[in-house]
Amino acid sequence: MAAAAALAAASSGAEATSSRRPVWSDEGDAPDHSGDDDDDGGDNSDGGKTKNEGLEILKTVVIALVIAVLLRIFLFQPFTIPSASMEPNLYEGDYIVVSKWTYGYSKHAIPYSPPLFEGRIMNNAPERGDIVVFKLPRDNKTDYIKRVIGVPGDRVQMINNVLHINGTAVEDVVISSAEVSEMFDGQTATQLRETLPGGRTFTIQDFGPNYSLDNTPVFEVPEGYYFMMGDNRDNSIDSREQSAMGVGLVPEENLIGKAEMILFSWHEGASLWNPVSWFSKVRLDRFFTVLK
Repeated sequence: MAAAAALAAASSGAEATSSRRPVWSDEGDAPDHSGDDDDDGGDNSDGGKTKNEGLEILKTVVIALVIAVLLRIFLFQPFTIPSASMEPNLYEGDYIVVSKWTYGYSKHAIPYSPPLFEGRIMNNAPERGDIVVFKLPRDNKTDYIKRVIGVPGDRVQMINNVLHINGTAVEDVVISSAEVSEMFDGQTATQLRETLPGGRTFTIQDFGPNYSLDNTPVFEVPEGYYFMMGDNRDNSIDSREQSAMGVGLVPEENLIGKAEMILFSWHEGASLWNPVSWFSKVRLDRFFTVLK
């Protein structure tokens, strides 16, 4: 015990003769030495250290949350596709990324759409053919995803299962015809390559004539609105449906962003709580698919 006391006294003297402190790689890594100059009578309680560690953890969590919210508002937002209305380009279970800056920002860019301002900041109009996520106009809460078919000034109409824009039939070329799996199992669907005015080309899916939205009146798209349609033409509630249960024309303020890429994809039945399904239900061929 005498030797230990002598060693402690020597250590104390060494500390008193040196005013230099450790240099740490990042601010905040070093323990808090404030108040070390006062003799605490040998009390080595770590209550202050525990308190400081708790504050540091809380600060880290808050900073991480702020960064995540800012990224979600200004750069990217993830969405999961919940339905088959955009087949064959988006399937239920696809996990996509939407760019928020492409069309500028409205109140709907912010979680829960707080009424902080009206209209759009840094507004940039979408083009025909863009796949867009937007707030459903009838409730301004539900997220929908469709393709822009009509822009302000357009006249859009379906005649005998053929899309017409400004009085001209849109070119469709048949790619294939086969039974559809999963949600529409047993039904025969035709896939067609559609080319919009301006040259934008993409694939659509159709189940044949005589469906409820295969013939419509002419829809005139006013300034500040857009006409949306699903790529799965006979299984999509979109701007062709103008009733209280439909989508109707979409105000530009309701646009959230442009769908850019499929990050991951799983078949129906995959579950976060069932790790086996992460592998048995995965669609590897859809990972990192750029959307057109």
